[in-house]
Amino acid sequence: MTSPSAVFERPRVRMKPKSDARAIRRGFPWVYANDIVTDRRTRALMPGALAVLEDENRTPLGLVAVNPESKILCRMLDRDPEAAIDRDWFAARLARALEMRSRLFDAPFYRLVHAEADGLPGVVIDRFGDVCVIQPNAAWAEAHLDDLAAALAEVTGARCILKNAGGRTRALEGLDDVSGVLLGSAPEAPVPVPMNGATYMADLTGGQKTGLYFDQRDNHAFAARLAKGARVLDVFSHVGGFALAALAAGAESALAVDGSAPALALAEAGAEATGVAGKFAIRQGDAFEVLAALAEENARFDLVICDPPAFAPSKAALDAGLRAYERIARLAAPLVAEGGYLGLCSCSHAADIARFREASLRGIGRAGRWPQLLHTGFAGADHPQLPQLAESGYLKAVFFRL
Repeated sequence: MTSPSAVFERPRVRMKPKSDARAIRRGFPWVYANDIVTDRRTRALMPGALAVLEDENRTPLGLVAVNPESKILCRMLDRDPEAAIDRDWFAARLARALEMRSRLFDAPFYRLVHAEADGLPGVVIDRFGDVCVIQPNAAWAEAHLDDLAAALAEVTGARCILKNAGGRTRALEGLDDVSGVLLGSAPEAPVPVPMNGATYMADLTGGQKTGLYFDQRDNHAFAARLAKGARVLDVFSHVGGFALAALAAGAESALAVDGSAPALALAEAGAEATGVAGKFAIRQGDAFEVLAALAEENARFDLVICDPPAFAPSKAALDAGLRAYERIARLAAPLVAEGGYLGLCSCSHAADIARFREASLRGIGRAGRWPQLLHTGFAGADHPQLPQLAESGYLKAVFFRL
């Protein structure tokens, strides 16, 4: 805790009259620029500066991180306006996050911090054994990165901590894209990650995101339940996602499709490590083109899963994104054998589950197939949702029998 005099010295930012301070009191973690009185003093604050947020009556609402360069001008850090954002503060948040993951998982491979939902706005931390990868996607986190990394090492015992600066929102915060090593030495080889009976190879320094998508773990497991004895097609496979989980569960064969040659090389290494290389094949190319080509080849699969990138990363891209999801479903459905299964995924927070499901059904219908909806899945429990923030529940998956 800081002293009252120190708190008094902190800058203050005030919400405009008629702005919804009630939403902040109920747990919404952001205040947009058009809800803040942006006077000369507010505009002069450095990105990542700490300030006391006040309502229109100058009643303190909590301690926020401010970035005048961002549409999200304030991010709530602590309901206590006197909180000291130091190593101990970070350690307390990280310990709370770790306690839950330790209950959920037998091995230390998971998302340790899921941004706002774990009380660290804009911060993502994925754990790969004794290596942790931080994505500081907000200016305040970048400014406090030394304390965050020190607390992370203290709480987890990590011997290596990497900074990944590839997050899309960093540019919106005015941050650079320079990654680096914060502690120890970066792994010289891909890190093997056990998950759902398979072994995935994660490139923590040159791969996509932090190296692996932990969020699909539960959806991989559901798909694996459908996979015994099945011919499997995994589109947008990355490092083998659904394909390796299916093979570990007894699939007859799996074909992984992706546009990235390095990702498919890691998928092949994962198949080898899992002991299923003889049943695993890859095909590099544009997913839409490969799906069309497979249809021309009269290829059929018992289980088809498509897990594309975010086609609708913002509200402005929603309509185009929904058309893309519909097209994926239309191209994938004909490849499913009679009585087989189709899994479709979306990581676009702008496309809620209802709209995504409707787009998927339109595509299946246009392909002339009749679907039964079997299962709706979301991100695993190491990606908790903040109920007040729809963006924290971005991932959804729908599984059909055709």
